[in-house]
Amino acid sequence: MKSNFQFSNLCGTVYRQGNIVFTPDGNSVLSPVGNRVSVFDLVNNKSRTFPFENRKNVAAIALSPDCNVLLSVDEDGRALLVNFRRGIVLHHFNFHNPVKDIKFSPDGKYIAATHGSHIQVWRTPNHLIREFAPFVLHRTYTGHHDEATSIEWSPDSRCFLTTSRDMTARLFTLDPVEGFRPKTFAGHRDVVIGAYFSTDGKTIYTVSRDGAVFTWKAKPSEIDSDDDSDDYQPIASSSSMADSIANTRWGVHKRDYFNQPGTRVVCSTFHRASNLLIVGFSTGVFGLWELPAFSNLHTLSISQEKISSVAVNASGEWLAFGAARLGQLLVWEWQSQSYVLKQQGHFSTMNTVAYAPDGVHLATGGDDGKVKVWNATSGFCFVTFAEHSAPISAVEFAKAGQVLFSASLDGTVRAADLVRYRVFRTFTSPTPAQFASLAVDPSGEAVAAGSQDNFEICLWSVQTGKLLDVLAGHTAPVCALAFSPTGNLLASGSWDRTVRIWNVFGRSHAVEPFQLSSDVLAVAFRPDGNELAVSTLDGQIVFFDVAQGRQTSMIDGRKDAAPGRKAGDTTVAASGGAHNSLCYTADGRCVLAGGRSPYVALYDVRASVLLKRFKTSENLSLEGTQEMLDSRRVTEAGNIDLIDERGDESDVEVRRQRDEELPGAKRSDLARRRVREEVRTTCVRFSPTGRAWAASTTEGLLIYALDEGVVFDPVDLAMDVTPQSVLSLLASRSWLPALITAFRLNERALIHQVFSTVPRDDIRLVVRGLPQVYVGALVRCVAEALEGSPRVEFVMVWVKAVLTAHGRYLRDRSGEHAGVLRALQKALGEFESLVVKLCEENNATLAFLVDQMKMKRDQGLESIGDVEMLAA
Repeated sequence: MKSNFQFSNLCGTVYRQGNIVFTPDGNSVLSPVGNRVSVFDLVNNKSRTFPFENRKNVAAIALSPDCNVLLSVDEDGRALLVNFRRGIVLHHFNFHNPVKDIKFSPDGKYIAATHGSHIQVWRTPNHLIREFAPFVLHRTYTGHHDEATSIEWSPDSRCFLTTSRDMTARLFTLDPVEGFRPKTFAGHRDVVIGAYFSTDGKTIYTVSRDGAVFTWKAKPSEIDSDDDSDDYQPIASSSSMADSIANTRWGVHKRDYFNQPGTRVVCSTFHRASNLLIVGFSTGVFGLWELPAFSNLHTLSISQEKISSVAVNASGEWLAFGAARLGQLLVWEWQSQSYVLKQQGHFSTMNTVAYAPDGVHLATGGDDGKVKVWNATSGFCFVTFAEHSAPISAVEFAKAGQVLFSASLDGTVRAADLVRYRVFRTFTSPTPAQFASLAVDPSGEAVAAGSQDNFEICLWSVQTGKLLDVLAGHTAPVCALAFSPTGNLLASGSWDRTVRIWNVFGRSHAVEPFQLSSDVLAVAFRPDGNELAVSTLDGQIVFFDVAQGRQTSMIDGRKDAAPGRKAGDTTVAASGGAHNSLCYTADGRCVLAGGRSPYVALYDVRASVLLKRFKTSENLSLEGTQEMLDSRRVTEAGNIDLIDERGDESDVEVRRQRDEELPGAKRSDLARRRVREEVRTTCVRFSPTGRAWAASTTEGLLIYALDEGVVFDPVDLAMDVTPQSVLSLLASRSWLPALITAFRLNERALIHQVFSTVPRDDIRLVVRGLPQVYVGALVRCVAEALEGSPRVEFVMVWVKAVLTAHGRYLRDRSGEHAGVLRALQKALGEFESLVVKLCEENNATLAFLVDQMKMKRDQGLESIGDVEMLAA
């Protein structure tokens, strides 16, 4: 059993807080998700989450103009400099102050970051050279009297505008300019949200939170006698934009107002090329205004809560919005008035997860009463069922994978059709009950649910919806159910410290109880149905032989499931815990367990040992991620993280939010005014393919998969293995040596270049001579080319050649190459559906043209007949 599972993706969370950023090409959007960063590819409909983690929740991100460097800053001001293309952390840096905004200059040479009431500009580190101290401070700019909130660079990267809570904006130059003093743009009556340059640098726009937009231009050149000559600086005749901006005497040219009653401006951005101002309001409404005319182009309500962040891509066609309270991420194409992307995670805790039999789709249920189905490949949710009116306790797929069952505390079990995306059956019990567990018969004909108030198990027929049986015998809530994969046995676990195995379809209805030492939390059958694993409240995992009815082994998992230390704890962390979710691996040799701790444990059943522990989160913004007390965070007033520093806020909205956090109005712990989420794993499930597993956690739906990427092997390299040698081999028409050299270098762009250069007539010969060690890499390259290349026939020739020459090798090592084979199968399936859709459209078009021709011909014959009649 392989245990080298690596973090693969994060689903279920699309936005938490911070700013949203588009890539320079405008095809992808970056969104902070907790202490990680996700990238959503809007063209290929895929998403991926970087494996690196910040210490705390991400507060601001910035992407360099050349798309090479990503800067991620957490709430404490600790930053990670990341190679964006590789997803590898290059440097760690601490700004020693919370960062509200951080921006790369348009030329990519500098980074400007807010630092309290100051602005710091740093030189951009080189991502190609390893440096001891990569961050070099260029200059610190002062002048604001309160916390700075935003930064905007001029188009030539020589000046920048800053805004602050002191209701002003200020203009700074990157380098000292003779006779220049920082300009102050005052006059707003509320916090200035943003300040922006026009394309030519002759106009500046400032936006305040009360809905005012000021347009600033150069003052007239005449001088009043009462004016102080020191305050006047004429417009510079220099051709440099920086000199022109610095030497301009700015004045208010026009004042405009949004006139949105009962709301405030929360965020804004400006698209310089098209002069579009995009504004997000606290009521979930966004609007587009064209400047300087200030004409309203579009206004739409897209969220029930305030819009926390807004971004616009380079072309100005797509707008991205993030709503932190709802966890929403929206990408809107304003010209066609359609959604490019609309994703939202569970509003509250994610309780359960289930894998579909194909291993591609997952279903999750949360406290918000919604059931969501996700695509593990793309990372997107494609359907949401919101029929339940209470938290979801369990979800299960039928064996065919086309029906999804969900149990809820509202007393119903619902069956949803994943072909028509509708709930077609609702199961209820004779007496009102809250269902806490769910199990589906392997044949898909029966479904069972366990109650937590009347301690009964209800069994229904899926086809008729009728209640088949009520199984009674437990004296405490039934918290776990599992059907045997091969037989008609149903295992139920309860808080009465027993596990019962029911013969539900037999005549005898025999029940065999297993007595345990503590309350049962989870049960799971081995894939062959001969063994049952039971997790108990005292941290033990007990294994039973189902046929003989006896205990075979036991694993002590108390230390592995121990919760971490909370910020308010004054004693050491608990030394023991329990796993509340169990599942067997696909081969049945190991058990995956998770509970109220930051770890998910993988155990070997035969040896009864721990193979590996996976830490689901390093986020210090959550409770329970640390095992030891950090004495640096402890003061005389207690832990710094628990001290509420918002008491000095003058913001009316913040004070209103504090009033809503009174006991009884908080949706988490009703006894506390301020609640920090605790890291925990509510459910773990192994993929049927055995190549991945998923865990529903506080952070979202984490997916771990086996690392199938080609590992860099320095032994396979030599002095002559260089990109130049590959190009020279291509020039000499040595296709096979060029392809092998490219695989040895493992450079994706170089591999695809060689792949696309090979002539069609030589493909069979090249594939036949390729060593078997590179067959998997070639299949992956073919799958990627089939997804993105317009040369479909050329790629299909490669597919046929690979399967003909190396099909037997791939079949014999299907487990080793399962990942690339699935990628190829997926690409072929998508191509097939595309061709089918295209053929159907062509058939409809041809039928329409034929009908039109027949109609015109009939009309022509009728006109000829009329002429002949007139002539007669």
